[in-house]
Amino acid sequence: MGNGGLQAVDDAVELARLRQTETPDSLVARFGADQPLQLDSGHSLGPWQIAYQTYGRLNADKSNAILVCHALTGDQHVHNIHPVTGKSGWWDLVIGPGLPIDTDRYFVICANVLGGCMGTTGPASINPATGKPYGLDLPVVTIGDMVRSQAALVDHLGIDKLFLVMGGSMGGMQVLQWAAAYPERVFAAAPIAAGARHSSQNIAFHEVGRQAIMADPDWRRGRYLEEGTSPRKGLAVARMAAHITYMSEASLHSKFGRRLQGRDRLTFGFDADFQIESYLRHQGLSFVDRFDANSYLYVTRAMDYFDIAAEHGGKLAEAFRGTKTRFCIVSFTSDWLFPTAESRAVVHALNAAGASVSFAEIVTDRGHDAFLLDEPELFGILRGFIDSAARARGLA
Repeated sequence: MGNGGLQAVDDAVELARLRQTETPDSLVARFGADQPLQLDSGHSLGPWQIAYQTYGRLNADKSNAILVCHALTGDQHVHNIHPVTGKSGWWDLVIGPGLPIDTDRYFVICANVLGGCMGTTGPASINPATGKPYGLDLPVVTIGDMVRSQAALVDHLGIDKLFLVMGGSMGGMQVLQWAAAYPERVFAAAPIAAGARHSSQNIAFHEVGRQAIMADPDWRRGRYLEEGTSPRKGLAVARMAAHITYMSEASLHSKFGRRLQGRDRLTFGFDADFQIESYLRHQGLSFVDRFDANSYLYVTRAMDYFDIAAEHGGKLAEAFRGTKTRFCIVSFTSDWLFPTAESRAVVHALNAAGASVSFAEIVTDRGHDAFLLDEPELFGILRGFIDSAARARGLA
């Protein structure tokens, strides 16, 4: 296939992704200008919409609902074929009949986050005031705003109390925010590979990614959709840098080492000599097919601003004082993006608040992304926690 053919493929994929912005291949809850979403920045957003998927059936008393919160580059397609990539759901190892989140027993909800690009209002959405994509005119959003939008969705579905809120990484941040902001609406919570605030190191990595996007001449100060361009190179570099943090040195070494890519000697140039270089380039190029560059700016910023204790005089325990929610906290030994110390800080705060909490650190060399991979110990822990909570909830 020549360059023209490759460009046609890229254009077709981009058009498929852009179509998901306003008319996604999923359920959508729409809220009019008379139902604005109040944001932490002081702005309000309206009209607005939230795209979501559901799996399983809601029982008669609406007590079996599980909300799954996705990570930075995830979306609502947690247990179905992705409409843009054609790939299976990103948590098919956890969700489904007979799996830890058993869709024969539970009603599962997963929503695209506010600021995202798969149907929930984000920077690629049309600004009703101008008739053009918001771009950077969209107010900056926070994890709190994401959770507030999800609460509006849960209200829309007529559910008073969620049986379980669960997610990893940025999804884990949302779980903690749900438990802190709506304790009476969360029976059980399972934040995985997450923390109660974003570290300076993580903010630094995000800033590198954002600067890569904004340095791309096709970014056009965020107006690339209006001007018919796309900062694909900048977004790809941002993804490459971030993806390194999702793995561990041990997993990189075992998977790639210093093995060469498709050759038996060095080229003494700047092509992808090593397998790890080729892998990262592939990750970057495949990512731009399904994600919007401005959404990457917004969602990473939301993670940077996350700090639950800051809203409670710097005392994390105060955020959970008196909570009746049951918690299961999980971390991984090789996760240097959200190391176990971050999870332990949450556990200590929950203990100080008198909460019911269990904690597990899983030994693995797979790094931060372990929660998305085939980790039998994680599946066993989740199954045990969910089954125990179900018995306490009267769902067993």
